[in-house]
Amino acid sequence: MTTPPSPLPDLEHFIREGIPLARAMDLHIADFDGDRLVMTAPLAPNINDKGCAFGGSLASLMTVACWALVEARLRQRGLDCDVFVADSTIRYLDPVWEDLRAEATLAPGAAWEPFFATLENRGRARADFTCVVPGTGGKPAASLDARFVAKRRA
Repeated sequence: MTTPPSPLPDLEHFIREGIPLARAMDLHIADFDGDRLVMTAPLAPNINDKGCAFGGSLASLMTVACWALVEARLRQRGLDCDVFVADSTIRYLDPVWEDLRAEATLAPGAAWEPFFATLENRGRARADFTCVVPGTGGKPAASLDARFVAKRRA
């Protein structure tokens, strides 16, 4: 059984070239295991007036991490889709004083197979995702719950 090639180098390049904010934030894909995508960014270009992470940077990092997880899974299957965030809720729980890290996964109860089956049958599908910025003591510093939609390109 052959492992498909990693979609990450092309995906990271696509993100950094296609989304100017991602380049300004210096976003990078740190890890992807098929179920979880980790995205990082240095603190320096993402600070607020207090010297901790800017809330808008945390929101952007978590949103792009979830988007990249969907995009990576689609690319693994050779699917050409537009991916959109449909809605999201963000919680800021604790200041972040170090480099940023966001861990995106499917939300509890969500699964990839129904997502891909619906995409195959209807040309579009949606799924719920969660993303966490780890904090101290095993608690999140920020979290995002979001729904993303993939729509097959014509």
